Amino acid sequence: MRDTAGMGTAFTATFRFYEELNDFLARPLRRRAFSCPCAANSTAKHMIEALGVPHTEVELILVNGESVGFEHPLAEGDRVAVYPKFEALDIRPLLRVRANPLREMRFIADAHLGGLAQLLRLAGFDTLYDNHYADEAIEALAAAEHRVVLTRDRELLKRRTITHGCYVRALRPRAQLDELFERLDLAASARPFRLCLTCNAPLRRIPRAEVQTRVPAGVFERHSRFVTCDVCARVFWEGTHWRRMRALIDDVAGTALDQARRSVQDGNAAP
Repeated sequence: MRDTAGMGTAFTATFRFYEELNDFLARPLRRRAFSCPCAANSTAKHMIEALGVPHTEVELILVNGESVGFEHPLAEGDRVAVYPKFEALDIRPLLRVRANPLREMRFIADAHLGGLAQLLRLAGFDTLYDNHYADEAIEALAAAEHRVVLTRDRELLKRRTITHGCYVRALRPRAQLDELFERLDLAASARPFRLCLTCNAPLRRIPRAEVQTRVPAGVFERHSRFVTCDVCARVFWEGTHWRRMRALIDDVAGTALDQARRSVQDGNAAP
C-alpha cells in the first residue's frame, strides 16, 4: 500500500546519499543510511532539498530500487537512494529526474563567479554574467535560454524552475574551471577564442587593413591576423597574452581528458 502520504499522514522514510552529495548533509548523516520523518505528501525533491541537497546536483533517485522522478510521492517505509553524476557508467536508460538534456552547454554564473565566467568564455562557452543579477533574474534567464546555473549558493539551485545547475566547490577561478571541465566533460566541446571575454559576443575576423589605426604600430607590423568584437570594438591578435591563454586552455582540457580516461579504465577494471 502506498497511500499513507496521500491520506495526509506524516511518515518515516530511509535515505542514503552517495559520493559528493554527502558534502551538503549535516555531518551525522553523511555516508550512511538514516531514517527521517517526512511531512504528509512529501515528494522526493522536497525531502532531498529539505536535507540540504540542491536538486540540480542529483542525477538518479532510486526508491525501493526503482528509478523515479523528482515529483515521485514518498510513503511510509520507503528506502531512497540518491546519486550524483556517474563518471564511468552510462545510466541514461535509468534516468527519470529530467525530461530533456541540454543540446548546447550554455551557462549563467552568479555574482561570485566572475573570474570563472571569463575563463569559460575564453574556452568558447557562452556564459552570461553580471554581478548585479538578482536570483530571480538568474532563474528567469536560465529557464528562458536553457542555461546551466553556476553558483556557490545552494539555495539558488533549489528554485523549482532551475532544472540544470552546478554547485561550484572550488574557490579560485582556475580550479573552478578544472572542476567544471571534469564534471561536465567539457574538453571535447571547447572552442577557444571565439567569444569576447568582456561581452560574451562572438569574435569575427577583420581585414588587416582595417585595424592599422586601432592597434600599436609594432603589433600591426608583426601580425597579419586579427579579430574584433562588434559590441566593444576591441581588436585582438595572437600575441604573448594569447599564447598564455592558449596554454591554460590546453592544460585544462588535457587534464580533464586524462581524468576521464582514468575513470573509464577504472570502470572497465571493476569486477
